[in-house]
Amino acid sequence: MTNNLNREEEPLLGRVASTSTSELLRKHFSNIIDTQGGDLLLLFCYLITGILDSSAVFMWGSFVSMQTGNTIYLGLGITGAGQIGRWQKSAVSIASFCLGSQAFAAWHRFFPERRRWVMCVSFALQTTCIIVAAIIVILNPDGNSQPFWLEYGPLAIIAFQSGGQAVISRVLSFNTLTSVVLTSIYCDFFASPTLLSVHALSRKEQLQRAGAILSLVTGAVCGGFLVRTSAGFVSALWVAAFLKGVAMIALVFWKAEKPTTDEAERG
Repeated sequence: MTNNLNREEEPLLGRVASTSTSELLRKHFSNIIDTQGGDLLLLFCYLITGILDSSAVFMWGSFVSMQTGNTIYLGLGITGAGQIGRWQKSAVSIASFCLGSQAFAAWHRFFPERRRWVMCVSFALQTTCIIVAAIIVILNPDGNSQPFWLEYGPLAIIAFQSGGQAVISRVLSFNTLTSVVLTSIYCDFFASPTLLSVHALSRKEQLQRAGAILSLVTGAVCGGFLVRTSAGFVSALWVAAFLKGVAMIALVFWKAEKPTTDEAERG
């Protein structure tokens, strides 16, 4: 009789509520995120690129995202016309960027590429890379006369995550907004037949191009100011890591893609 009374007094909804919460979270992070508004995420990433590249050029003399410039530095170095040390760092950056592109692309191919948790993990890894690079820079403030991993390690790690950021533009199907380069955007923006018209920015594509240019320039300016503060280059890395984390959090709350009729019926 006592056992029956105890069972009757148990909170019947407690276990159900807990299960429901976990199920809701599982479903939420299993959703496919909507690509609508993905251009805004990539424009935000252009801001991060500007901060990282401008501060990296100041610190190391090479880019960590825009590999066209690094390719030129590499070519000059091979001919002996480049600055000492620059072409080696450019080569490391190019190799790391390519490796990052391959690794993050494999990640998104192995799992459903636009699954919310897959996207969040991708940005979490990118954020972690920048944080690790910042810690290494703190350990090696002079940036020279140190073991290879201390001198080239942070450069390689940041370039690696930049490759992952570029892959996101492919995942979101915004191939023109790579979030790391502007050359083709400059071409498309100024080659537009509506450039000099009153409604030059009425087209969404032109707005995206203008936004990419403005975001990267703004990031470059911010990076220039940050490296001149008392904290120097490290402050630029911490700000970039913070912004990358903000992008990850935004994906947590990003609108989910509406299921198709067949998927809704199966659900």
